[in-house]
Amino acid sequence: MDKRIFLAVILTIGVIFTSQYLFPPVPVDPAAGSMAGQVAAPPGAVATPSPAAAGALNPALGSGVTGAGAGIGAADSLAAAVPAVPAVRAETLTVATPLTTYQFANVGAAPVSIELQRYRSLREGARAASTGNVELVRPTEALFGYAVAIPGDTIDFSRVVFDEAETRAADGTPVLTFRGVREGIQLALTYAFQPDSYLVRVSAAASGLPSGPSFLLLDLPQGIPSAETDSLEDQGHLAYAYKVAGDNAKSINFGKLDPGERRIEPGPHSWVATKNKYFIVGVLGVEGAAPFAELNTVGGVREGKRTTRAAGTVLIPFGTAPVTFEVYAGPQEWRRLVALGRDFKDSNPYGGFMQGIVQPFATIVMNVLLWMRSTLDLSYGWVLVIFGVVIRLLMWPLNQKAMRTQLAMQQLQPELQAAQKRYAKEPQKQQQEIMRIYKEHNMSPFSTLSGCLPMLLPMPIFFALFFVFQNTIEFRGVPFLWLDDISLKDPYYILPLFMGATTFLVSWIGFRGQTEVSQQQKMIMYVIPLTFTFVLLNMASGLNLYYAVQNIAALPQQWLIARERMKVKSRTVVMGTPTKPPPASVTPTKAERRRKA
Repeated sequence: MDKRIFLAVILTIGVIFTSQYLFPPVPVDPAAGSMAGQVAAPPGAVATPSPAAAGALNPALGSGVTGAGAGIGAADSLAAAVPAVPAVRAETLTVATPLTTYQFANVGAAPVSIELQRYRSLREGARAASTGNVELVRPTEALFGYAVAIPGDTIDFSRVVFDEAETRAADGTPVLTFRGVREGIQLALTYAFQPDSYLVRVSAAASGLPSGPSFLLLDLPQGIPSAETDSLEDQGHLAYAYKVAGDNAKSINFGKLDPGERRIEPGPHSWVATKNKYFIVGVLGVEGAAPFAELNTVGGVREGKRTTRAAGTVLIPFGTAPVTFEVYAGPQEWRRLVALGRDFKDSNPYGGFMQGIVQPFATIVMNVLLWMRSTLDLSYGWVLVIFGVVIRLLMWPLNQKAMRTQLAMQQLQPELQAAQKRYAKEPQKQQQEIMRIYKEHNMSPFSTLSGCLPMLLPMPIFFALFFVFQNTIEFRGVPFLWLDDISLKDPYYILPLFMGATTFLVSWIGFRGQTEVSQQQKMIMYVIPLTFTFVLLNMASGLNLYYAVQNIAALPQQWLIARERMKVKSRTVVMGTPTKPPPASVTPTKAERRRKA
């Protein structure tokens, strides 16, 4: 019994520490220098990343480059991919929607600013500090870079000056059209803004293309500026995510790419995205359109172990018909991502290599928390308190059964020990007698395991919440009591210390009334609270809040079982002296019956 409990606890602690080792936040300096491929530009000019695929394209286009890292030999190879172009002063055009304010530049025909009206920047000195809103585009950069790949050549449009025109659709939503020409190829880009949405439909058409396979190359953002208080932790979530048709969503963390390392992720892709902790810029395929053929990524320059930039390019088959796709540039709100379909909600996959196990639980937890928030109309702090109590109440019957099983096993130990001692030299007879004792008490050798199982059942929810708090924007900036933000650690460490104290109290009450407490059990009583306090010390305060509430809700049940255990113990004590355990009811052997006769 003791060994099984000890083993379960060790496994639990091991999983927690393994999670910390496998999913550590990457310390990244948001002020780190730009990638070598960044083109310097004076104020008012737009510098856009060169296409990551330039000079390293699909062999079908005649580049002759194959294999990861081909053509990328040094950190400055991105700069060498496209010749330097003198900076051109850009003219901007502003489009405002109820959710977002966009600024488009005529150079490159891409957004150079995307300001989210409903999300405040929590970081001082952020780009949109004048308005206090979150900004999704880094200074001197554009959201996208466009190029057209034709057999034997790549035509870069990221520095072309486009003619722009603005129209209004029948429903009053704005539509922007840009037209630019380079080397005899005319590229037309149209942006149609969706009402009350962070979604923009983009259509690209080209004329003058030569015969042969052509591709539209879409450069993804090199990163998203941090708008969080803990910008280092936020930048550690920078990644490219993508969804291959018929497969799970995957991501490539910027920190996992070595400088100049090139990865090719063959399609067809349903969508690709650049994301940080709470915000995302996704490019989604639309029904009836050709899927994305390929995603190329290139690692950016590091300062020590820090990486805040990378380059990513999507290859989209191009022909005489226009290419259409959708762009989602906004928050990672659960319900919005679900509504977009195409499994875009998985752009923020939970659980790492445990995704298949954690993701379903994370989905359930998110749906329940969102439902409670909208139904009860309470802040997420109080929602977590109620959620913790409800989970404990739902677990009450299982825990009650497990605790009574442990209590029954405790009463059964004297008989089992007597049978083991009586038949120490007859293993087969000993086994038969032990099974008979179990049967008389309606128990089995597996009852011990069933008593330990409820200890592990809450763990999937705990791990789901661990990952949910890492990336769920619904918790961002939510205050509770003395906390300014439940998605961040408690600055005063009150909650983790309180959580550790209540964990110890639950353990201490759980051991009350036991006839004998082994050294292993005493060690567990002290080690578990210390371990959980240490592990959760710098984690989200909401996670500590949930676990502390779980402990408080568990105290009544632990106290009731402890009372039953004390009553059982008192019945075996006479005048302060413990009675001898009752003799085991055993069947005499044939030799014993002959001696008695």
